[in-house]
Amino acid sequence: MSLRINDTVPDFTAETDQGPISFHDFIGDNWTILFSHPKDYTPVCTTEFGAVAQLADEWAKRGTNVIGVSVDGIEDHRGWKGDIEKVAGGPAAFPIIADEGLEVSKAFDMLPAEAYLPDGRTPAHSATVRSVFIIGPDKQLKLSMTYPMTVGRNFAEVLRALDALQMSTTNGVATPANWNTGDDVIIPTAVSDEDAKAKFGEFTTVLPYLRMTKSPE
Repeated sequence: MSLRINDTVPDFTAETDQGPISFHDFIGDNWTILFSHPKDYTPVCTTEFGAVAQLADEWAKRGTNVIGVSVDGIEDHRGWKGDIEKVAGGPAAFPIIADEGLEVSKAFDMLPAEAYLPDGRTPAHSATVRSVFIIGPDKQLKLSMTYPMTVGRNFAEVLRALDALQMSTTNGVATPANWNTGDDVIIPTAVSDEDAKAKFGEFTTVLPYLRMTKSPE
């Protein structure tokens, strides 16, 4: 299937290093980040999982679940966690899905339906399993981004994007380029000037279709 913004994400059952999950139950009423990796014990992925572990308090502040997925098995995941925690300098408390049959990778359109893992495979066989999916409490896909194997993901940017999504969803605004928490936000064009003044107070009209106001938070 092709997964697009505002689609309901696939539900699935899977084994993780922390036991079985049903994905929609795992999401519950929370924001959720699913981040995928082509293989355990690979250098870039280990630093990325470490970065996610280091941000545990930040995910919690935002009421956000995080969960990894890799196409290796449970025992590999459990062993790899030791390396991740060494890199992170602390615990990696999030679960990692074992996607040995590629069901999750295919459901999220990271691999074609005919993909399989040959004997003696390398990370190149599942190189496209390098995505981040931010999912809302309504279980709809809000944002996705995919990186090549040689470029580590910037989880500060993932956190910034999550903040922007939570800001826009909660307050009915949009965020401009390079927005960070506390910066001015954009009033949607569907809101009239009169309604904008009533809802947001003072605002600045940069262009007829670009009006800026202070962050509601």
